[in-house]
Amino acid sequence: MPLLALVFVLATLVIEALPAVRVNGLHFFIGSEWNPGNTYGSIDTSHGVAHPAGAVYGALPLIVGTLASSAIALIVAVPVSIGAALAIVDRLPKRLASAVGMVLELLAGIPSVVVGLWGAMTFGPFIAHHIAPVIARNAPDVPVLDYFRGNTGNGEGMLVSGLVLAVMIIPIIASTTRDLIRQVPLLPREGATALGMSDWESARRVTLPWVSSGIVGAVVLGLGRALGETMAIAMVSGAELGALPSNIYSTMTTIAATVVSQLDSALTDSTNFAIKTLAEVSLVLMLITLLTNMAARALVRRASSTALPVGRGA
Repeated sequence: MPLLALVFVLATLVIEALPAVRVNGLHFFIGSEWNPGNTYGSIDTSHGVAHPAGAVYGALPLIVGTLASSAIALIVAVPVSIGAALAIVDRLPKRLASAVGMVLELLAGIPSVVVGLWGAMTFGPFIAHHIAPVIARNAPDVPVLDYFRGNTGNGEGMLVSGLVLAVMIIPIIASTTRDLIRQVPLLPREGATALGMSDWESARRVTLPWVSSGIVGAVVLGLGRALGETMAIAMVSGAELGALPSNIYSTMTTIAATVVSQLDSALTDSTNFAIKTLAEVSLVLMLITLLTNMAARALVRRASSTALPVGRGA
């Protein structure tokens, strides 16, 4: 059944997107302009497909925004989640660990619109007015670090979007990793301690390699949530269409946020070309997600074939 559902969704998107693919062509992936044209004016026909006059669509900023915000989220969330899971299992007293675990599960269930509202009204302005200026003042005067300088506005932009996504996926990765670490047998960890390894060495050489395949799966779960997140990103990204971000604070948008924000206006297009373009960009997002999952499966197979039960190599 899951395979049939996947095939049905993919086939529906392909059928709906084909007219837009014929008209938009390669420019759709390298262009930046997102202009639905005059939906109440004259109608043109290209490649046998009717569309409003002046309609031009370029999805490059959406693709870049989707990948960049998800990358920021993973960079922040993965080490925090693994560290939290190790602390819950190995460091905290049982009662406190149980309470922290319950909080993690509650955080995972918070609606995204609530997280987005918090990001737009509290977290984003705090980053813009208190954190970003410190980074700009203290960052070395190196050209590559100019990407971390610029107008921060009121906190809407790529950095805050990535951090909000990190907050949303940390509970998913941390709670899954915690359950995996609890399944590691006690004897190998005690043996590592008896051999003189520190707690960090024991975790790095025994615990984490033992569950590396599962951790990759947990990260992919979090990445899938980040790639497809809609409402929170629509509220904190600035919803900037048609421009690539010039620095890490620039307003931007993602594929999912664009679909939800442009759907209402797309319904006013009597030719349905705007709807078909949204289907095309949704198909791009689905392909990105599928490629990510395929890459994760390859990593899991590699980790499973190259790792011994108590660590890598011999």
